[in-house]
Amino acid sequence: MDGVTEWFGAWFGAGDYEFARQMLQRGVAAIYVVAFLSTLAQFPALLGERGLLPVPRHLARGGAAGLPTIFRLYYSDRMLRAVCVVGTLIAASLVAGLPQLGPPWLPLIAFLSLWILYLSIVSVGQTFYGFGWEMLLCEAGFLVAFLGSNEVAPPILVIVLVRWLVFRLEFGAGMIKMRGDRTWRDLTALYYHHETQPMPNPLSRFAHLLPKPVHRLEVLGNHVAQLVVPFLLFAPQPVASIAAGAVILTQLWLVVTGNFAWLNILTIVLAFGAISDDAVHALIPAMPATTSYSSDPAPLYWIVLVMVATALMVALGWPSLQNLFSRRQRMNATFNRLSLMNAYGAFGSVTQERYEVIIEGSTSERPSREEDWLPYEFKGKPGDVRRIPGQFAPYHLRLDWLMWFLALGSPDSGWFRALLGKLLVADRATLRLLRHDPFGGEPPTWIRARVYLYRFTTRTERRETGQWWMRQEVGELVSPSRLG
Repeated sequence: MDGVTEWFGAWFGAGDYEFARQMLQRGVAAIYVVAFLSTLAQFPALLGERGLLPVPRHLARGGAAGLPTIFRLYYSDRMLRAVCVVGTLIAASLVAGLPQLGPPWLPLIAFLSLWILYLSIVSVGQTFYGFGWEMLLCEAGFLVAFLGSNEVAPPILVIVLVRWLVFRLEFGAGMIKMRGDRTWRDLTALYYHHETQPMPNPLSRFAHLLPKPVHRLEVLGNHVAQLVVPFLLFAPQPVASIAAGAVILTQLWLVVTGNFAWLNILTIVLAFGAISDDAVHALIPAMPATTSYSSDPAPLYWIVLVMVATALMVALGWPSLQNLFSRRQRMNATFNRLSLMNAYGAFGSVTQERYEVIIEGSTSERPSREEDWLPYEFKGKPGDVRRIPGQFAPYHLRLDWLMWFLALGSPDSGWFRALLGKLLVADRATLRLLRHDPFGGEPPTWIRARVYLYRFTTRTERRETGQWWMRQEVGELVSPSRLG
């Protein structure tokens, strides 16, 4: 019996994936640091006791029914901040590798704590936390919890589950594109995407101005990376490592040309689950090709825990597998309350024109001239036509993202009415979410919102005007309004 246990323990561990484990655990933990800090800075103004969509009111109305959250017992902004601080400290310790120095159960508890704390936030986050990378971070945190500590080899079952997560993420995105928009099928999607994506970065305009044949190659490369390469993640080495490298390279291009919060960075981190120590050694000879572990097999309790977690993931995985091949494929959907084994995908359709909602205020009692109106500026979304977009990812500017959806005609706009009300009273917490308040903290008398059509300037227009954007007014979203 001891011989069988020893053999099983040896098979159970994937000793040639130590570099992968370090990248997975520390990388996912680093994203948790960003997520908790983002929440600490923005949640009270967006969803706090006096926020745009207050959590206490949401819970009182039966919101988040059945979803796991510690805030069902009690919510206060002080408690929310405490959760964020605790989550940040735990995640930072994992980035430093401290829990990994102990027994296997220590990083397990640390990561499960992060999963529980952040899932509690997402469950009450309403539309401000309705993004695919929120559930992706939750699932990733749960999975890497079972990679263990430095005392044991990484469990091969968890390594396979991480690859399956990358497969769903990439293949799901590829299938939703092919089903959702003919521009992906005729290779013209990138004629528009760099310009119309939710939050361009400093290099988005340069990418947009590339020749159209290059854009067609971009789309073709995307299809290969998302529809073919994911299958190779399960191939023998070194093919799996090469496939992971292809995923990393395509995600790096998205990092360079856009602001997609932590979606791309987290995908890169997860792709390391398919890269073996031998592959790393071949690229960086200074890195060891093998890792020495204790001659003792993994503890029986640890083997049982990993097997139970694997069984749970398999049991929860059937709906997401069906979704991949469904004609009515769902994008960024969870099928259970634990936010595990989710369906992922992005940009099933590409917007071909860019609309922006510009909020303006006036301190005039009867504003009758354009000069009477001054615009509020957001941190990430386009506004001032001369301002070059900033680089914010992996930080997530939640209000800026929802302003993009609003310009597309999103019906979920209760938060926007609340935002206008906060601006009319010059709410300090709300103003801190913006880049520029034209009234220096004083309340305006009037407020309005207009819609503009934006496009990147050509090279000639840039030289002649000094602008990054050209824009044209197309309508009024909110007519001049005042308190009362």
